[in-house]
Amino acid sequence: MNARLRPRLRVLLPVLAAAALALGTVGCSTAPARPSPVRAARAASAVSHSSVPNCNPYASSLRPPPGPPQVTSGSFMETIRARGYLIAGVDQNTYDFGFRNPFNEQIEGFDIDMIKAVAKAIGVSKVVYKAIPDSERDSAVSSGAVDIVAHTETILCSRLKEVDFSSVYFNAVQKVLVLKTSKANSLADLRGRKVCTTTGADSLAAIVQYRAIPVTVPYWTDCLVLLQQGDVAAISTDDSILYGLTAQDPWTKVVGPAISPQPYGLAISKQHPDFVRFVNAVLDQLRTDGQWAASYRHWLGTSAPAPPQPQYSD
Repeated sequence: MNARLRPRLRVLLPVLAAAALALGTVGCSTAPARPSPVRAARAASAVSHSSVPNCNPYASSLRPPPGPPQVTSGSFMETIRARGYLIAGVDQNTYDFGFRNPFNEQIEGFDIDMIKAVAKAIGVSKVVYKAIPDSERDSAVSSGAVDIVAHTETILCSRLKEVDFSSVYFNAVQKVLVLKTSKANSLADLRGRKVCTTTGADSLAAIVQYRAIPVTVPYWTDCLVLLQQGDVAAISTDDSILYGLTAQDPWTKVVGPAISPQPYGLAISKQHPDFVRFVNAVLDQLRTDGQWAASYRHWLGTSAPAPPQPQYSD
């Protein structure tokens, strides 16, 4: 991409985030360049998640069969192949994970790369992307409106009651985003002040716990606009999302210690355990053949950490 256009991309993304999402096809795309300070900040925020909650989201998924992913007779994957396309619930305004590039009108990002790999393994060349807000991620996949959700979704005990998840494919942590002029250095410094999050995001619990005043909106770019207008003092969510917002507004900064771990999984209906195992086989392949690391470097930083190692419930 022409370097002169990159600043315009950061300005245009929030404006174009509400655009209607059309059909998308699996294919290659070019990533906008990431500012080196953002890359460095991402690397510095990497943490090792050695402790897990009682329900253990890190070991809540189904073990894949040995070997490469296989489309077996009578499976949900065979149904998708016969249909000719995969239907994926995604975000379209989370920079670097799932966003519409205004210069080529393609949905791109790290999450999208995971979906493309699943589609390729099934043997379909097209993906239908459906833009959904955070609050509709689980209902969309449970109702059958989409086959799978890739939407920076944290595996939670409460969510595991509603949907199944793949093994963890990305580790994030909750932090805080403020204007560079702010003196706040953590969520604890924001007691009694308005902090933005999205409806359905698990970051709401920490905002309430620290006695800040939660303000909920459908999308993270809505939070960014509120912060820019002075209507909220901060945004709190996963650092992976916050660094994407700083790329769109260089007058913001990510602050504070990690509040809580945020292990991401791909959401799948409980009606399709065969698909869960298949997706886990795809993720295993991405971890071992270097594709996960290549996607990370392409979107998130100049060097990639080791991918999350899978754990399974059976």
